[in-house]
Amino acid sequence: MGGVEFLGGFVYAFLLKVLLSMLSGFVIGAERESRGKDAGISTHTFVICGAMVFSYISTLITPTQPIAAQIVTGIGFLGAGLILKEGNKVKNLTTAASIWFAAAIGMCYGFGYYILGIICTLVSFIVPKIPHIRPQHSDY
Repeated sequence: MGGVEFLGGFVYAFLLKVLLSMLSGFVIGAERESRGKDAGISTHTFVICGAMVFSYISTLITPTQPIAAQIVTGIGFLGAGLILKEGNKVKNLTTAASIWFAAAIGMCYGFGYYILGIICTLVSFIVPKIPHIRPQHSDY
């Protein structure tokens, strides 16, 4: 009976992480889509959910050696592929950063730091709204 009870707790914990990841992906992606950016709801939701699953699975399989560094590197590589330079303008720099930050949010949920993930989701919604001192040449 203990195994079934554990499995039930395991499923509920995982569902909570998935739901929080999806909600955060939606919030960040909707903000990006509202400003016409390519990486929107689906991209951010997949990145957050993927980072969460990798983080969560790593704690189950190798609790003493989580794979956080590999997630950071892999998402950095994905983001680097988005950055374009056209003349003296850089495009998609903030999009790449938002995807990298989305992975961090997924890792928060994967490792069980729900409040940190929620706070970071709010931060990712607020940061693009901060007025800039000079005109931007990249997407923001």
